[in-house]
Amino acid sequence: MDPKKWDSPVTFEENSRGGFRTIASTEEAARVLLMDWPVRGTKAHQRAKEVMMFVLMGERPPEEARSAFLAAAADANVFIRNA
Repeated sequence: MDPKKWDSPVTFEENSRGGFRTIASTEEAARVLLMDWPVRGTKAHQRAKEVMMFVLMGERPPEEARSAFLAAAADANVFIRNA
């Protein structure tokens, strides 16, 4: 099992594309935060990107990335369908 996979996936609403998207890993979350995030540059967004980097380097557990992603989503008013 990939150590960067999350125990529980997160499904969220994508405003740019419409519809919902499900992610289940730190790598996917990092890509979303870097390429498709609706509100960039906030403290929560910056923090989430930092946590993703640490998890991808193996310095923190994947669930910290998931938690940071959810915090950034709350800060950006991104609707989470399941968490």
